[in-house]
Parts: sequence; structure tokens; C-alpha cells
Amino acid sequence: MVCLGNICRSPLAQGIMEEKAKKYNLKDIYVDSAGTADYHVGSKPDSRSIEIAKKHGIDISKQRGREFSEVDFDIFDKIYVMDSSNLYDVLALAKSEDEHKKVDLILNKIYPGENKSVPDPYYGGGDGFEKVYQMLNASCEKIASSLSKK
Repeated sequence: MVCLGNICRSPLAQGIMEEKAKKYNLKDIYVDSAGTADYHVGSKPDSRSIEIAKKHGIDISKQRGREFSEVDFDIFDKIYVMDSSNLYDVLALAKSEDEHKKVDLILNKIYPGENKSVPDPYYGGGDGFEKVYQMLNASCEKIASSLSKK
């Protein structure tokens, strides 16, 4: 799960996806998050992301920000990004067509082919975090349910 700073959207997506993996008994799933920028390496998620996750029974408070790197292509089978800027930045690090194929906008799971972005709630009010949670929850549900059928 990748966003810009790895403190708002991607930590939420990671926490939600980890919960979905438990729900669907997907034991071989490893979920992580990263940012395309190094602004918040080592930082906790934004307090508003922590709050909204907690409201929905998910604890993301122990996560720490990290920067996305080329090594992530070797570690992960799928890389979900939050917006077109993240998509561009991640694809710029891809060294092959196979690596390109691993990357997708997360909202394409619920809006196939529409290339919609998860809005960055950082500069908005608290309701933006709830809206982002709902979008990510729907996308992660779709991802987890499709993985459970394999």
C-alpha cells in the first residue's frame, strides 16, 4: 500500500487489509505500506488515521513510515497505490514489464478501469479520514474476497 508520506492513506490501507486477511483466513498474506517521499520515515501514522482506524476496531499505532524502494518489487506480488502521482513515482522505479504489472491504483478494485484516486485527507477535516477509510475498506474487501477464492 503506497501513498505520498506513508502517514494517512497507506497506513489505513495496510491496517484494513491486515484485518481482511484475518477475516478471510489468508494466512500467507504479508501487507505493508510505504510512501513515495521520505518526509515521514520512522514516524507514526497521522493521529487522525490512528483515530479512524481505532473507531473501526483496527490498531495502526505501531506502524512506522518508510519510503518505497525498488526492493519492494522483489518482496511484493501486488503494489496498490493511492493516486496517479504515486502511480507515476512507483512505476518510475520499475525495471521490467513484470514489475509494472504489479502496480495498480487501489480504487480500480471497486471502480475498474476508472483510475480514481483516494483523496489525501491530510489538509482536510476529520470527515475526510472517514471517507478515505470507507473507500479503502471497500477496495480491501474486494481484494481479500478475491484472494480467498483462489
